Amino acid sequence: MQDPAVPGFRGGDGKYDEALRSGFGPGLLPLLPLPLRILSPPRLSVAIPLLAHDGDGRCFRVEWRRAVYTALMKKLVQRIREEGRNLGGGVLKVDSFVNHQVDPILMDACGREFAARFEQLRPTKVLTAEISGIAPAVSTGLHLGIPVVYARKKRPITMPDQVLLTLSQSHTKGGTVELVVSPEYLRAGERVLIIDDFLASGQTILGLVRLTRAGGAELVGIGALIEKSFEGGRAALEHLGVQIESLACIRAMDGETIDLEEV
Repeated sequence: MQDPAVPGFRGGDGKYDEALRSGFGPGLLPLLPLPLRILSPPRLSVAIPLLAHDGDGRCFRVEWRRAVYTALMKKLVQRIREEGRNLGGGVLKVDSFVNHQVDPILMDACGREFAARFEQLRPTKVLTAEISGIAPAVSTGLHLGIPVVYARKKRPITMPDQVLLTLSQSHTKGGTVELVVSPEYLRAGERVLIIDDFLASGQTILGLVRLTRAGGAELVGIGALIEKSFEGGRAALEHLGVQIESLACIRAMDGETIDLEEV
């Protein structure tokens, strides 16, 4: 598909790469030099081009989703560096923007990115664990247009007597926790995408995988906001043979130092 023409449109100073690297403006969109005409409404789930001309009449084409993704990763990494705290024992505190106080704008952007990465797998349901995975999972479900189910840590009285239940080791709880899902919300024929806040040892995600299989559903993908690669979780999940994605990756944590992969 060819770009539509922009007859007679000239403007800006040609520093589009610099503008795209500048980070987020209101609504998490890259700051672009003005005047600039956006030819299509921005949807992060597809690559939408921008077409503009600088003062010399040269044409610049940038991929909108890639530019927004780069800005998102930088913003997420920045928040981890500035607000993340290593509590020891492999526990990273990010509850100022992920799992106690939630930054809804950042979570919305993360959900859009997960939707873009997994939509070709045609998931029909997002599965996560309470409570930390709920924010990114709901945002992902919103942008995919599919329901979200979260595994409970305790069975409420509203659940039927027969439930899907497994046990999982938890870093933050310091022991074994239950993961419980009502069978009416996880059935055969479902295509399940697991979204969680962390990929560390992989134990919580493996628990969600067991629930998926117990319900007769098919696992199609796994996504995590933050991966701690030094804990080996990805290797523990590779035998599943599904797409695994993370939006930020921590290589090591030592004292107050959090070593993140650069975007």
